[in-house]
Amino acid sequence: MIKYSILTSAATNYKRAPTQVYNAAAKSTRRHRYTAMPTRAILDPGRVNQIRCNPNPSPYVKLRPPQCLSPQFSLHFLASNHLGRLIIRKNVRPLAVKAVLDSVRTDVTGSGLRNPSISTSYRNPNFPIPNQTLLEAQTRVCTGPTQTRPLNQEQAFKVLETILKSAKGELKDEEQVSRAQLGAFFAAMTIRANAFPEPTQWSEGERCAMNHYWPQLVRALPPDIIFIADPEGSIMGAGNSIGPRFGGSIPSEMRLVGALREVLAGGHLGYEEVQGVLKDVLPLKLDGSASHSVSESLLSAFLIGQRMNRETDRELKAYCLAFDDELGQPPIADVKSLTHYGEPYDGNTRFFRSTLFVAAVRSCYGESCLLHGVDWMPPKAGITEEQMLQFMGANTHLSPLQAKMLLEDGEVGFGYVSQRDTHPSLHSLVGLREHIKKRPPLATSEKIQQIVRARGREAIVAGFYHDGYEEPLLMLMRRRGVQSGLVVKGEEGALSMTTKSRSIHASKGLPVNYCSGFRSLNVVSAGALDGVSRETFTMEVNARDLGFEPSDTPRTDRSVSRNLELGLAALGGEKGPAYDRIVLNAGMIDHLLGCDGAEDISRALDRAREAIDSGKALSRLLNYIKVSNKVK
Repeated sequence: MIKYSILTSAATNYKRAPTQVYNAAAKSTRRHRYTAMPTRAILDPGRVNQIRCNPNPSPYVKLRPPQCLSPQFSLHFLASNHLGRLIIRKNVRPLAVKAVLDSVRTDVTGSGLRNPSISTSYRNPNFPIPNQTLLEAQTRVCTGPTQTRPLNQEQAFKVLETILKSAKGELKDEEQVSRAQLGAFFAAMTIRANAFPEPTQWSEGERCAMNHYWPQLVRALPPDIIFIADPEGSIMGAGNSIGPRFGGSIPSEMRLVGALREVLAGGHLGYEEVQGVLKDVLPLKLDGSASHSVSESLLSAFLIGQRMNRETDRELKAYCLAFDDELGQPPIADVKSLTHYGEPYDGNTRFFRSTLFVAAVRSCYGESCLLHGVDWMPPKAGITEEQMLQFMGANTHLSPLQAKMLLEDGEVGFGYVSQRDTHPSLHSLVGLREHIKKRPPLATSEKIQQIVRARGREAIVAGFYHDGYEEPLLMLMRRRGVQSGLVVKGEEGALSMTTKSRSIHASKGLPVNYCSGFRSLNVVSAGALDGVSRETFTMEVNARDLGFEPSDTPRTDRSVSRNLELGLAALGGEKGPAYDRIVLNAGMIDHLLGCDGAEDISRALDRAREAIDSGKALSRLLNYIKVSNKVK
């Protein structure tokens, strides 16, 4: 445990035991050793029993770290009746971020996580591990008509040999190929044969391998896999009657099989068809009982097949809205403005993820923010907001109603909800998605949610990476009926715009910091389709033009603790790349969404800086940890 010195002012009496009273006026240089408490103990007055004060204390007790620790931000907390309430002040001795994180880390390591400071440790250990040979092949073939990379002969033979051995029971448990992997792989092969352009259809090596192994596979694989591999009996040659006759094993599969025939042919489905399938098969049962659970191979084939065919607007809307009513009508928060943040659920693996800290900043001046996501999600399995909040000791099991209360709390003003608690049907697919490997349509639609509504104006912001998804995302935002919407191509496809200079070797396509969106105007146009007149915009944000010095984005490399160190230090006022990114993303989003007081971008950025430099943003984040554990 790290120890600190407690310094008391001349007006403060400090009592370590009932029989020992120290008069600070007479002994102002005396230092008493004190063991650091976890953050939750600091925040909760009921858990602070190491410090006792006289009836008329000085308002503050100051914690000073040892000289060997690099000071990064300052924490003050009231020493009398409000001992647990954190107050941030400038020009005081600082408490190191590292010390706070060390104390929190000590408090969290008993949670059952193997290493809560690394994002990959949040994976559910009950999930079966996918076969790596097939997973690598899925990376190449379970993608779009221009991105697919056909297997060569050596690769194809290795993959089909692995599948055959697994089907015969010749592989160990951890090496077996899952039904979900088989469904995704053979769906990709079928769609490529039926609908892809010639360059991404089967290679000669793949044809040779399939001709060699199919006579053995057709005798070893179950009927649902044979159906996916050759639904009409036309791909593998004559003699296969299983595919054309297959209709599913249980009633809930019947509609899925019918829809899947269309998908495997490269076709598309209507809104009602997609919603009907999803509601038939979800939540995915995990009890392993064939009488209750839909075939994972059929479901994975359906999900990856729709993504490979590039979803239509109708299909994306069906995914987005299918489970809006799973927990009933969303509560309505009494706030003047609410921004819904749609970060990619699979997190960041390389660079600083800033959205949690941006939300704390924007809440300081009345821009309430609701974040949503998961603790762990494939394929990237990177750092998420839920991991950071859990690591700091916040309650990450909040209902929409509890999140509403946090949004309305004058000392908090932002909230986070987990898909586990808001859309359990969709969350039941997390393990399956690891075995699909590539992102399904849900990876797009789950970012555009309204889990809590607002009495005032609402906006949605979402990150994206692949070109072509910016317009579908904005379409979903308009469908939600919000006043403003914004998509950002941030680093790693996240929402975080960067101050890094654009490289001359940057990849083709839309640049990082590309933004596109719409915002409502004060004047309502009678010609507007939905009664609201909107201004649309596209732009590339150049941080240098806004007064930021170019800087490389801090790397975190899956380290939750490193991401927190950067964010907490920035909220504590430490200037640098993380500070600049938080200011840039808070002020720029205010400006682009048309928020009150942000019409001038310079003023919007200054407002964000003031929220940090005054200590208000850090105070709000720490208040969130405390209040989230008390909300009923």
